[in-house]
Amino acid sequence: MTKARWLVTGAAGFIGSHLAERMLGMGYLVRGLDNYSMGHRENVADALASAEKKFPGASENFEMIEGDVTDRALCERACAGAAAVFHLAALASVPGSIENPAESFRVNVQGFVSVLEAARMSGVRRVVYASSSAVYGDSPSLPKIESDIGLPLSPYALTKWMDEEIAGLYVRLFGMECVGLRYFNVFGPRQDPMGAYAAVIPRWFDALTRGERPVIYGDGETSRDFCYIDNVVDANIRAAVSTEELAFGESFNIACGERTTLNELFSVIRDTAGASPDLTPIYEDFRLGDVRHSLASAERAKKILGWAPEVDIREGLRRAAAWYLRETR
Repeated sequence: MTKARWLVTGAAGFIGSHLAERMLGMGYLVRGLDNYSMGHRENVADALASAEKKFPGASENFEMIEGDVTDRALCERACAGAAAVFHLAALASVPGSIENPAESFRVNVQGFVSVLEAARMSGVRRVVYASSSAVYGDSPSLPKIESDIGLPLSPYALTKWMDEEIAGLYVRLFGMECVGLRYFNVFGPRQDPMGAYAAVIPRWFDALTRGERPVIYGDGETSRDFCYIDNVVDANIRAAVSTEELAFGESFNIACGERTTLNELFSVIRDTAGASPDLTPIYEDFRLGDVRHSLASAERAKKILGWAPEVDIREGLRRAAAWYLRETR
């Protein structure tokens, strides 16, 4: 069992590197696939170093293949001998997808089909893939439940909805065991604070430690369901080993079921970062494609996958603060 090999696409990314680290620390063989367009080599090095502390020799169990998920031949090479595939490689930016829809569809949809076909041809049945809360689009209902989605508000959201439909088709036609995980605002160590589309938590830590005023788009009453990285890794592993057939071809909310406004988040991060209480955010116009409120019900994941979040947002921020502050100084 401990010699099973797991493929992680996007292994140099934020979530992918944490998943690879956990699997290596458990004694598994891990193969990564990444073109480093969104991920970083430093993430891989950090993951290997952390895994070594839990399982000496872990780095020897890791193999990295550099390349694009749209390269079918490369994906087949990566899938060879794998017990399961964790597909995390994607262009995960709403604003970026609006600026360049074609590239978002190429990577997120064509790349997903490439991975599925490679897995199918290699005899790999289980594919756990990253979907997104963005699929809920303009649906006003709260909390979000998996069966109630609205119209997509961005090309990124549409690519993730298409991935879910494609996965369902592969389950019905080819007997594959695809499980989708709809992530809700994941945060934690290794989350890049730089770049135009950086996630809000690392970006605000970065600004506040520099004595700068972070930008909030809108009035700050936009709310999100923030989910710490360890919860997400747990969900991936649960989905990979589940024997519950009801999970195949389905997607599950991966969230804490807690609603936090951006104004509330700003106050917590300002206090955690030790910034001046006089620092206030800069409010700018709402961004095109942004969802106003996001809150999930994770009951279905609990019932079918046996997964439940163990780390809430405040504990997650406490755990991640040292990394954010180290990286931004």
